[in-house]
Amino acid sequence: MKRRSLLTVASAATVMTLGGVGYAAHRRGKNPYYRGPKSGHFDGLRFFLPDQATDTSLPDVLRWQAKRQREPWPKSYPSPFPADRPPERSGSLRVVLIGHASYLVQVAGRNILIDPVFAKRASPVRFAGPKRVNPPGIAFGDLPPIDAVLITHNHYDHLDGPSLARIWQAHQPLIVAPFGNDTILRNYDDTMHVETRDWDESVDLGDGLAVHLVPANHWSARGVKDRRMALWCAFVITSAQGVHYHVGDTGFGDGGLFRDIRARFGAPRLATLPIGAYEPRWFMQAQHVNPAEAVEAFALLGAAQALGHHWGTFQLTDEGIEQPVEALAAALDAQGIAPERFLALRPGQVWAG
Repeated sequence: MKRRSLLTVASAATVMTLGGVGYAAHRRGKNPYYRGPKSGHFDGLRFFLPDQATDTSLPDVLRWQAKRQREPWPKSYPSPFPADRPPERSGSLRVVLIGHASYLVQVAGRNILIDPVFAKRASPVRFAGPKRVNPPGIAFGDLPPIDAVLITHNHYDHLDGPSLARIWQAHQPLIVAPFGNDTILRNYDDTMHVETRDWDESVDLGDGLAVHLVPANHWSARGVKDRRMALWCAFVITSAQGVHYHVGDTGFGDGGLFRDIRARFGAPRLATLPIGAYEPRWFMQAQHVNPAEAVEAFALLGAAQALGHHWGTFQLTDEGIEQPVEALAAALDAQGIAPERFLALRPGQVWAG
């Protein structure tokens, strides 16, 4: 395949990773993932966040791809932290970044994976699309017994079907996901046990540990005709160790989502927030916060600690690999926030509190 053709395929795979080809979806049709009653954020075919405009047009995608000013990334960007070998259990709160938006959270004696991606590419195909530039911060074989897996949404950099099937076969965890994602997951292993919930619903994991699904300024798409046909979410994990608010992807919007989290759950002990995949701003603003907005969200939440992810593993957008860290440092300095209160994590890096 010629270089130009390879670049075209790679670019298309990158857009698909972000769900950016869902523009051809028919206005009339059937939802392949979910059938349920209409609600304040489901019109019978598609989910939506009221008063939020996240859909961009095909001409917008073509404009971005045609005029991209993508900063070059290195082929290898190894983490300064060795791959973690977590304990089998932890009574306290222990969090490690596996890479991109994948975490292991150990709390209250339970082990929870969030959006686990162990694939070499965050892509619908194995031969093209964003390739990881560092290995996972925990080797698959070093995972402790996994009790639960949380899936925020179905974009390929968050829902890695083959990895999830492998996790299911090895650990048989409870899988928690928003409406419609169970259908996608069972395409990879039809024996998976998936608990689906709507926004503002919860799953009790026992012993005072619960997972709550909450809205995010984002959307979903797995292919070319399924935009917003599966629900997306952020998570709040509550336990005796406090409140942990986790966002996979979100736009800032008017900040109301973050105010609502604080009003409903109190100021989180920990917020894990995305800080990457935000350029060009005119295209990404509705769906991805930049570091300055992540700092503003941190302030609105009143969180004691924040950890930044969604950067430095897969090149999805146009900013350079170090730009999120530099912009985060500048935003924290501008707000007079101590840098240790909001850390940009690297794979294998552990935070324990």
